[in-house]
Amino acid sequence: MLQQAIELCPEELWRDAKPKNKFWHIAYHAVFYTHFYVHQSDKDFVPWTKHQKDSNFLGGHPATPNEPPAMIEPYSREDVLEYLDLCREAVTAKVPLDTLDAPSGFYWLPFGRLELHLYNLRHLAHHEGQLADRLRNAADKGVGWVSEG
Repeated sequence: MLQQAIELCPEELWRDAKPKNKFWHIAYHAVFYTHFYVHQSDKDFVPWTKHQKDSNFLGGHPATPNEPPAMIEPYSREDVLEYLDLCREAVTAKVPLDTLDAPSGFYWLPFGRLELHLYNLRHLAHHEGQLADRLRNAADKGVGWVSEG
């Protein structure tokens, strides 16, 4: 569904400067964290080769909330779709091998791996819903329901 939202987004909405969180930025953020949390820990994570420092944050860096956010060059639709493909490959490779009753691997998430995967899915669905709503309201385009992948 995220792929559909990205593909359906008109160029003017993709780069629209009016919303605080740009369409492209929400899409990138959703893919980044899906990729991030499929790893065993933050130390195990290797960012995508095109990742720009702090581009995963919507707003400023949480450790320095009073500083303005870093200037980030917008990602193209093609780049985000490329990253989404890499993310899918990581999910397909890593999730079946996971030990679901192990700790999350992320010190700020005090639960197990099963709950981490649910957390990750909720986060992805939250942002996909934002993008689908924005598409419907700004461009009258609907994202179809995908029941299996």
